[in-house]
Amino acid sequence: MRVLVVEDHAALADGIAGSLRQSGYAVDVIADGEEADDVLRTQEYGLVVLDLNLPKLDGLEILKRLRHRGAESAVLILTARGDIEDRVKGLDLGADDYLAKPFELVELEARVRALMRRNAGTHNTQLKCGKLSFDTVARRVTVDGTDVDIPKRELNILEILLMRVGHVLSKEQIVDQLAGFEDDISANAVELYISRLRKRVEAADVKIQTVRGLGYLLKKT
Repeated sequence: MRVLVVEDHAALADGIAGSLRQSGYAVDVIADGEEADDVLRTQEYGLVVLDLNLPKLDGLEILKRLRHRGAESAVLILTARGDIEDRVKGLDLGADDYLAKPFELVELEARVRALMRRNAGTHNTQLKCGKLSFDTVARRVTVDGTDVDIPKRELNILEILLMRVGHVLSKEQIVDQLAGFEDDISANAVELYISRLRKRVEAADVKIQTVRGLGYLLKKT
């Protein structure tokens, strides 16, 4: 759910970030290679969208250091370089996919969805638990085939829970996946979102259980 875009072309970075935020991701943007490396040392992201040509530290070195630290974030390389050698080197260093500039945002979005599914251990665009189904492409939730209207923030929490059905997620883990640099989401806010979400999916045969002192888990009743 959380994405870091490392791109020094401001207009392109803004376009990518805006597109991904519309799709429900929490997105941070950094234009400086050294700053990106510093952030990746201390924060976890589900996906890094990484340009190769960056000031101060190039994308391949960022990728090399990221994998050397054992980080498992998916990495999508963006490159304007025509030389296949750079793409091969990026994949060999641990990138998961690449996209050559110029590209259409709809293709970027599709590749991001595919990488996120791969990270979650599934190739299915439908996340399901009992009668509850979430289409990750259309951002559509149904209960036994009937549409359920869920606001964006609660929808993102539901997606996080559905990707880890049967596993306890702490409030801190949920906040980490929901929030970018500019977001201010507290643990108390997560409690409120969970409470509202329970009411919205009460017609489904699922339960969002509070595990005292640990967090929440989604399971079939």
